[in-house]
Amino acid sequence: MRPLPRLAAIALCLSLAACASTPPAPTASYVVVRHAEKAADDPRDPTLTDAGRARAERLAVWLKNEPLRAVYATAYRRTQQTGEPAARAHGLNVTTYDGKRPATKFAAQLRRDHPQGVTLIVGHSNTAADIAAALCGCTVEPIPETEFDRRMRIDVGASGRAVLTQTRDR
Repeated sequence: MRPLPRLAAIALCLSLAACASTPPAPTASYVVVRHAEKAADDPRDPTLTDAGRARAERLAVWLKNEPLRAVYATAYRRTQQTGEPAARAHGLNVTTYDGKRPATKFAAQLRRDHPQGVTLIVGHSNTAADIAAALCGCTVEPIPETEFDRRMRIDVGASGRAVLTQTRDR
């Protein structure tokens, strides 16, 4: 067998090194957010403010090139209105989930039902961090009542390993 020419050997080594250093793409991603800013129009089930509607639209734009497969929100108007622009942009309906369901059980359902693509979950200040923590198997800081801009993305690889990334909508 004839040895590879020097340039071909170098190219092969560089190609193999690039493959080894490129992390595998996630098989599933879960984006968990708290609903956007709520109005004071109804003490039990408020709608979104103008700023909240704008934030929901920015979330839809942020997700526009993602393979969004499902959008979940609790039955409250503020969560439904936060998820609706992203759902509409992808030809999806918002699926209502029970916000009182334990986060670990809901996360297990999400992982089982959506093992590929991106799933958006819209929760509340007292539920969103717990859902993200259950999806990633990690610790997530609680969300204060005044915080509306945190985006928690959990990427799950083929091995099942989950990685949490938190960003802000600014």
